[in-house]
Amino acid sequence: MPTHPQEPDRAASDPGARVPEGAGPPPRGDLPHPGPPRPEAANGEPGPDAAGPVPAEDDYTTAIQELEDRWRRALADLDNLRKRHARELERERAVERSRTAAAFLPVLDNLELALTHAGADPGAIVEGIRAVRDQAVNVLELLGYPRHAETGVAFDPARHEVVGVVQDPDAPPGTVVEVLRPGYGDGERQLRPAAVTVAKRE
Repeated sequence: MPTHPQEPDRAASDPGARVPEGAGPPPRGDLPHPGPPRPEAANGEPGPDAAGPVPAEDDYTTAIQELEDRWRRALADLDNLRKRHARELERERAVERSRTAAAFLPVLDNLELALTHAGADPGAIVEGIRAVRDQAVNVLELLGYPRHAETGVAFDPARHEVVGVVQDPDAPPGTVVEVLRPGYGDGERQLRPAAVTVAKRE
């Protein structure tokens, strides 16, 4: 039999040739192989490569502007609160000064009355001044500053200020012998301590 040279495969050499239906593409050695699967966490959650979209820079700018606005409003509210408290404190001080001054007005009235009658009866002025003094002491006590002018009591550094030490055989050592200037008030409300002389310790 005569032999004919085999013709080359027209379908393989002609890219435009039609491929029968149902037949897959011919295997090719230059096709890329699929890579390994993307890594996932051990618990099945997506790995870091599967994170959502990164917020835009405008979102950060908006958040920063909102925080700055809240910060400025807080500073303004704090400044207004400080000013309001300062006004209230000054108002309370004015009310307290007025109340204290009004409490001493009767003392001044009695002093003027005593001076008016001093010419008619000079001997009565001593009793008048003593009465005015007692009235002033009472006013201070009502304001929370009692008078301390006791003798014969033990020396208390919180209430007494020593201005002298004397030898007195009739007084126990360390006791107040004489009060040179009365003290007023106690503890944190002390106006001043009493200036006293104390019996010398043996």
